[in-house]
Amino acid sequence: MALWRIRATVDDRPGYLSVLTASLALRGVNILTVQVHTTELGAVDDFLVDAPDRLTEADLRAAVERGRGRNCWVARSEARGLADQPTRVLGLAGRLVRDPDAAGETLRVLLGADAVTWRPTPAAQPGGVDDTTMLLADPTGGSYELRRREPSFTPAEYARAQALVELAATVARRDVDRVTLVLPDTAEVPVRPATADDLPGVLELHTGCSDRSLRRRYLSGAGHPAPARLRRLLEPARGLTLLASTGGSAGPVVAMANLLGEGDEAEAALLVRDDWQRRGLGSALLRRLLGHADRAGYAAVLLHVQAENTPMLRTVRGLDRPTSVERDGAVVTVTVPLASRPAVPPRPADVTVRARRSS
Repeated sequence: MALWRIRATVDDRPGYLSVLTASLALRGVNILTVQVHTTELGAVDDFLVDAPDRLTEADLRAAVERGRGRNCWVARSEARGLADQPTRVLGLAGRLVRDPDAAGETLRVLLGADAVTWRPTPAAQPGGVDDTTMLLADPTGGSYELRRREPSFTPAEYARAQALVELAATVARRDVDRVTLVLPDTAEVPVRPATADDLPGVLELHTGCSDRSLRRRYLSGAGHPAPARLRRLLEPARGLTLLASTGGSAGPVVAMANLLGEGDEAEAALLVRDDWQRRGLGSALLRRLLGHADRAGYAAVLLHVQAENTPMLRTVRGLDRPTSVERDGAVVTVTVPLASRPAVPPRPADVTVRARRSS
């Protein structure tokens, strides 16, 4: 017995898939896995089969055609093809989490592409899929072009590929915000994006802050925020939360910086443990938030500050950015305008990943 991959289009009507599978079964072909890609021209069925050694590629094509299949593609497969598609995609996603720069090679493996090219300019028509070419938008700027002689690309394959590209972009953005700050007093403080798992450390941060620091952060005297609210702050639907710690990235959290997006603007806020205030940590974190907001394409960042919070107002003035200030009672709103379009991280001009050919 031998492993083969077969892809064919059938009419998307009741019973047509069973006619195709019956035609294969009559020749002793055992279907191991099947995926169905819905297209405008019909259902594209992708089979991994175990066929008798006596059957050739021409025999399998003939069986498909007798089963009312068309646009048939047949190729020998390997044992690794036995892994189901969700398992393969999850494995490739795990690879991207470890190395987001491997997006091109990951796309090549996912789709069996002959070549994958990244360009620094957006595609003229992103999202385009035809028989041999796929265009993907890179959220960090630029685009990917994939080419494969056969079989033809399908919309389902495009959706998987675009999801992986967006995952790689998300991981790359998180890596940009993972740094070690060197403060003016030479203290080194690791900074990283927060996750929901950081809730215990953030609760401890709040316990270590004075009532005055908490009032300045949350503009009220209601005490510590509820854990449910803090959990939402750690992983906002839009925006970013950065945590600063001591003794390594797993050490105690000494500061939290929040950027919460709404529309084309974002709101920034800081909480620094009392013994770490006036050391330049708040200023460094605020600059990181503004840099992220620039890359994300926000039009402006707002800060709501108590009018008596002179250290925070001094921090904002030290940014050396144009600002506008509005006062409403005891609260001052500072608006920091940003660039009108997101910055694009540097990349090589044109990068092409070509399929590896066995010797």
